[in-house]
Amino acid sequence: MVRIKDIAERAGVSIGTVDRVLHNRGEVAKKTSKLVMKIAEEMHYTPNLAASTLASKKTYNLAAILPKGSDDNIFWDGHVEGMRRAITSLQPFLVNISYYLFELNNEKEFIEQTRLVLNDNVDGVILAPVMKNEAIEFCTELDKLNTPYIFIDTYIKNTNNLAFIGEDAYQSGRIAASLIDFGLSENRDILIVNISKNLENTQHLNSRNQGFLSYFMDAGRNDGLKISVEIPSNSFRDIEDKLDPIFKNNPGIGAIMVSSAKTYTIAHYLEMKRKRDIILVGYEMFDKNISYLKKRYINFLISQKPQEQGEKAVYKLFYFLANKTIPDKKEFQPVDIINCESLPLLSK
Repeated sequence: MVRIKDIAERAGVSIGTVDRVLHNRGEVAKKTSKLVMKIAEEMHYTPNLAASTLASKKTYNLAAILPKGSDDNIFWDGHVEGMRRAITSLQPFLVNISYYLFELNNEKEFIEQTRLVLNDNVDGVILAPVMKNEAIEFCTELDKLNTPYIFIDTYIKNTNNLAFIGEDAYQSGRIAASLIDFGLSENRDILIVNISKNLENTQHLNSRNQGFLSYFMDAGRNDGLKISVEIPSNSFRDIEDKLDPIFKNNPGIGAIMVSSAKTYTIAHYLEMKRKRDIILVGYEMFDKNISYLKKRYINFLISQKPQEQGEKAVYKLFYFLANKTIPDKKEFQPVDIINCESLPLLSK
């Protein structure tokens, strides 16, 4: 268990200083107080939590509603890994988590899983609200039951979510734009690829697109065309059917931004069409994307930290349930920008 002494050692201050900060006793410099509180949160310290929770013998049952991880989209497996890590570290507290998984972009399956959660009388929910409309309906039902819920990966406005942990999708779109703008001549065109069955209902992809375009409105050098395309699946035939006529009609395309983790599918298309002179920027680190990064068909990957998202979500929900600790409404995770040259550094 985390002790006041542990916080003091990490912060480089006395035990008395930490005690005064945590219990609001006496004057402490603002800078020191902020440091102590930051370290206490990082170490998941909650005063008297162990004694009160263990004595109550209360079991907390959590639910996680996430897209299924797959060979094509292993990104979501990282969230599950982080949640399991958090549950293990919370022992001997009695915390269980059940996973309700759905196919990405499958609205029907998402609704089926949310109904199971509503019938299972859980204490709290961790939700990836990737389908906006269906997620809002589910949140309304959770509000009626007074069941707290935390968003990961995607943030939806005008809900009563307890907290959000994930990237700032709008800002990450601007990052993608800046990477392209740096290496592209001013008059070349840019293609924005969205691999989604229903882009309008996919919140985080929309936010990335908005951020991407906003960069060229207020900071970018490039004044070429910005061409957007929505592709319903990641099959090569669908991609070819959509992209072949676009490249035929727009020979000035010099860069592509893929708004989702399926960047490798567009890299594969470029490889098959022998298009080596296209800058390609996309999202997330997993094997298929990394393989094309090594081949230099992908120039940059912008990577979130799904394990940390999952782990933090469990901690925040547990501390709220056990000790009524109110977390920050939003916690934006930093992103990594990876290219071929930085890959060897990641393995060290």
